[in-house]
Amino acid sequence: MSRRTLVVGLSLATAITAATVPVAAKELAVTFPSSKFPLGTATVPTKTQKAVAGGIDMYKVRAGTATQGYSVSVLMPSGRDYGTRATADAKAAEVEAAGQIPSVQQFIRPAVADAPAQEIFMVRVGLWSLQDKKKAEETVKALKDAGIKSKVDYLGDDGVDTTGPWNMNVLMIDAKKFRGSYGASLGTSVAKRETTSAMAKAAGALAAVNGGFFNIHASKALRGDPLGASVVAGKLLSEPVPGRAAVVLRGRKASITELKSTITAVSQDGQTLNVNGINRPTAVDELVLYTEEWGAKTPADGGADVVLDANGKVVAVRAAGAAIPAGHRVLHGAGAAAEWLGQHAMDTWTVKIDTKLVDMRTGKRLALTPNLNVVAGGVGLVRNGRVKVMAKRDGHDSVNMILRRHPRTLVGVTRNGSLILATVDGRKPGETVGANMVEAAQLMRWLGAVQAINLDGGGSTAMVVKNKVVNKPSDGAERAVGDALLVLPK
Repeated sequence: MSRRTLVVGLSLATAITAATVPVAAKELAVTFPSSKFPLGTATVPTKTQKAVAGGIDMYKVRAGTATQGYSVSVLMPSGRDYGTRATADAKAAEVEAAGQIPSVQQFIRPAVADAPAQEIFMVRVGLWSLQDKKKAEETVKALKDAGIKSKVDYLGDDGVDTTGPWNMNVLMIDAKKFRGSYGASLGTSVAKRETTSAMAKAAGALAAVNGGFFNIHASKALRGDPLGASVVAGKLLSEPVPGRAAVVLRGRKASITELKSTITAVSQDGQTLNVNGINRPTAVDELVLYTEEWGAKTPADGGADVVLDANGKVVAVRAAGAAIPAGHRVLHGAGAAAEWLGQHAMDTWTVKIDTKLVDMRTGKRLALTPNLNVVAGGVGLVRNGRVKVMAKRDGHDSVNMILRRHPRTLVGVTRNGSLILATVDGRKPGETVGANMVEAAQLMRWLGAVQAINLDGGGSTAMVVKNKVVNKPSDGAERAVGDALLVLPK
């Protein structure tokens, strides 16, 4: 028995610079491109078109064919399915001693705009067709009996060359013809997760897609908290991660930019303290502002709560761990921040909350007016018509997020300000493979976007049109998420 060393994925490392914007996509901002599908073998995709409402067209797109099958990936001591060459060689020796034939495979996680390429190695055993998954599962069991952890992998998920297939849903919303507006929703509360379809139905939306990432590391009751900026009808309900891309919606206008905020508590005695966040769990010594939209109690962490009325007057000073009264806000302090509240936010005093939301591209302040809505993204994909994947800045520069294929929810803005919403289904071997970050950027350029970002994906990916989920969520059913981007009739 002998080990084999394979090199895969090198062509993807250059894909980020190889993509070009089709001429049709440049000239016709909201017309579905006539050029070939940009992924796989570059064939002409099949599509069906349906008018949703004035200025809104929906396309169901299919491209590529299934040619890949299954392999077994051996887990490294770290628990991941990849590691260094030395780690992979050592693990391959274990597999060989167990009577199996391993191959050590080299992958290149491509460079992106803010992170260099990364070389990784995997140990794989066997290769089976799409119909023979059971044989791969039997190999996993045999390895387990030998004390070696492994898993069945569909090769289409690897993120390197594939023939597909791809299933997409695309909404093209013409800025010149659309007479509705765009909005955002956090559902019935910030803390609670809800399905995209439930939020769309409650708002009477024509269409919707799931929003950005949410806090899966919080307690179950608080996981609806968006990880990044959220503005609903002019109210800042979650602070931005500085520099993270977001979709800014004003009426029927949409743009993509990076945001930052400054929130300051100003006591009537002139003393100030930075507010670290809005509607989220509190860390050590932090001051966090809770609005009535939070939908949960303040943290019972031994800190202090100061209840403010609409004018900033302190109407109650209380122990932490209570609900936010309707029509009020609560400043919650932990540690040093609680001490500051005790000294500068006493009963009947006034504490003003000065909030500044800034567009980092223009340096201008965004007015928190009722027509402003913001949905945070996860990764910037396209900037000024060029692929610019900003994965590291957004905390997603891992092999899993950049190289591997997953379901995706994508938002793009065309040269004339039209909006493109797209979902790419994935994790369905033989039916649809999803997309990696570079491929997602190429898809949005192909569709005509000059600015584009990636929202939450995976099992969260959902597109709703007229109260119906039109894509196929990878969990088998629609997942509850933190927020949603809405297309409204008025």
